[in-house]
Amino acid sequence: MNHLNWKEQIDQNTKLVQEFFSKIPAQQLSVQPNIQTWSIAQNLEHLIVINESFYPILNQLHGHVYKAPFHAKFTFFVNFFGNFVLKSVEPNRRKKMKTFPIWEPINSGESHGVIERFIQHQEDLKNIIEAATPLIANDVVIHSPASKIIVYKLATAFDIIVTHESRHINQAKELLELIKS
Repeated sequence: MNHLNWKEQIDQNTKLVQEFFSKIPAQQLSVQPNIQTWSIAQNLEHLIVINESFYPILNQLHGHVYKAPFHAKFTFFVNFFGNFVLKSVEPNRRKKMKTFPIWEPINSGESHGVIERFIQHQEDLKNIIEAATPLIANDVVIHSPASKIIVYKLATAFDIIVTHESRHINQAKELLELIKS
């Protein structure tokens, strides 16, 4: 995927969120069918939190102060972790994974304004990707915001971000269908 495709996918994800959830009352966005399942609002907050967790790394890269872990020099590790994480967030993967604590939704029960925050976040994310174009072209390798052990190319990080968004938007859509029935 290249940065134009990421922007297109971000626009598609934003459109789906607007289409499916913008007319849903706030109280329905906050409904959790059980303690293990996030509400629609929590899914969207999670996406904002996880995507923004990459921003400090990107700021360090732009400021030329980022230090990649030693093992980021080894293509095997970079490709292994990148492929593993990307496959784990595929929308059609049915197995759920527990998220890292840093990526838990911030506003766990609050749904007011989440759609608007998500839409604005998506616009910001497209700008972040555009600004990262030279870094992507140089095959820069970063570590995951959750663990310095997990390394992958910055381009793979953006693949992970947009793929992960699709996964959670699909889950939120399924939840909406469950709530409505």
